[in-house]
This record gives sequence, C-alpha cells and structure tokens, in this order.
Amino acid sequence: MPKRLLKSLLAHYTSMDLVNSVFFMLLALFTLLYHQDIPGWELFLVSDALVIGAIVVLARFAARRGHIWNLLHGFYMMLCIPIAFKQMYFLVPAINPIDYDRALMAIDRALFRSDPTHVLMAIAHPVLTEVLQIAYGSFYLLPLILAVDLYRKMRMKAFKTVFMMVILGFYLSYLGYVAVPAIGPRFTLHTFDSKDAELPGLLLTTPLRAYTNTGESIPPGTPDPAATVQRDVFPSGHTQITLLVMLLAFRYRARTRWFLLVTGSLLILATVYLRYHYVIDLIGGALFAVLTLQLGRIIDDWWTARRQRYAAQTMHWRTDVRGASHPS
Repeated sequence: MPKRLLKSLLAHYTSMDLVNSVFFMLLALFTLLYHQDIPGWELFLVSDALVIGAIVVLARFAARRGHIWNLLHGFYMMLCIPIAFKQMYFLVPAINPIDYDRALMAIDRALFRSDPTHVLMAIAHPVLTEVLQIAYGSFYLLPLILAVDLYRKMRMKAFKTVFMMVILGFYLSYLGYVAVPAIGPRFTLHTFDSKDAELPGLLLTTPLRAYTNTGESIPPGTPDPAATVQRDVFPSGHTQITLLVMLLAFRYRARTRWFLLVTGSLLILATVYLRYHYVIDLIGGALFAVLTLQLGRIIDDWWTARRQRYAAQTMHWRTDVRGASHPS
C-alpha cells in the first residue's frame, strides 16, 4: 500500500515538483549532517518538510481542481527560492568555509590583464548607474514576466517548462556556491562603503542597493559586511537565470522576448559594472545556463514518461478496486 500511495501521489507531480522536492530533501539531509554549525537548524528541517508537504498537496489539487490551483501550482516556486537561498546562507560556510576570491580574481587578470571592475570605472556615469541598478533589481521579475506572458496565452506546457528550468537553474547555481564560495569584487577589489560615492546614481540606485544588500544578509548598518554577506558569487546566478529566460523567451516566441533581451543584457552588464561579480562568474553562469537547459530537458523527458506510467498504474488499481467492490 505505501508503494501504491507514493506512485499515486507522484502521478500528479510535474518535473518542477520533482526538482523542488529532491532539492529540499537534499537541503534537509545536509542540514542534518552539518547541524552543529547551523544555528536554528531545527527550524530549517521543519520548513523543508513543510515545503515538500505543500508541493504534494498543490500537485494533487492542481490535477483535480483546475484553473486557480494550476496557477498556484505554477507560481509557488517563487516562494521556494528565498527559502532555499536563506538556508544556503548557513549551509555554504558550514560545508566549505574557504572563500575563493583570490582564484577568481587571478582568472580575470589572466584573461584581461586587469580587473574589469576598475576598467569599467572609465564609463561610469550616474545615468548609466541608475539604469543598470534598475536592470539588476529586475532579476526576479524577468522569469515572472515570461511566465505570465505564456500563461495568458494558455501555453501551459511552455509555462511549466519555463518554471522547471528556472528553478533547476537556481538550485544548480546554489551547488556552485558550495563548491566555490566567494564574496565578490565590491569587497575584495573595492571598498564596500565607498560604492555610493564612487558609483552614484539618481533616484532609485541607493534604495535598490539597500534592498539587494538586505537580501544578501547585510542590511544597512551591518558592522562587518564582508564577514556576513551571502557567499553567492560563482557562478553568477543573475547571468545564468537571465540567459535562461532570454533563450526560453525566443524558443517559445514570447511577445515579451525583445523586452527581456534588452533588459536581460543590461542586467548582465550590471553584474560587473556594479561590482557584484567577476567576469569569470559570468562565464560560469553561461556554462551553467547551458547545463540547465540540457539537464532540464533530460529530467523533463524522463519524468514525463515515468509520470505517465504511474498514472496508468494508478488508474489500473482504481479499476481493480471498483471491480472488486461490485462483483458481477
């Protein structure tokens, strides 16, 4: 019976549900393994269990109750990302406490014979800074814009594929943070507190920077930002996810594809101009985007076939049960 129940539940799972569930199981496993170095680890285990339970419920309701539940089933992944991101804040230093900024800087200097963030200072201007900070701040909106575009045209397969690829991309980048922790050039090549003076914007730059810093666990007034900032530099998740969104927008000929191309290109430039990333992080992000597309297609094809098999088995079991309860 437990095996039948599991297959019955999984018959409603999309590939996005699978990716989310597996990753949160991994989060729970590694939180248990490194719990001595993770404050409040019990809360993380509870949240991981709640997320997995919510996925099971949403998948089942979406399969049976239609439009609103399908909408929630698609967009719930946007809640999974900040939960997983915050847990990675504690997991990364627990698993790998060494920062690799020196190695990343050395690669950039070998490629360009200088530090790109210093070179870009030559074109710094408040208007450019404002535009690029706004573009950088649009990061989480870009996948939503594409998803809403596809949903409004009722292209449900494309809608779900985009979300699956995006969530897979986020989680692969988190694995990169574990392998290569780093804090970025705004701390190592520049003075963090001098950014507002050296790269001033116009109206929105300062509040958007504060928003970004707070999301990375360094709200205004943090005494030692370099020590407490999230280790999330390599690969550049901003580059990886933005490239994914741009490529998928053109693959599905979304109406918003040209807007996403322009905004996404500015965002990728902003990652270096605004000193969040080394150029090698962008190269890593591009490679991770290709990996995400290939791995995502494999996962989607494999799970679609397995899910159909589970659905057929579940239908067969139900038919047997009805037949047994109504003997001729």
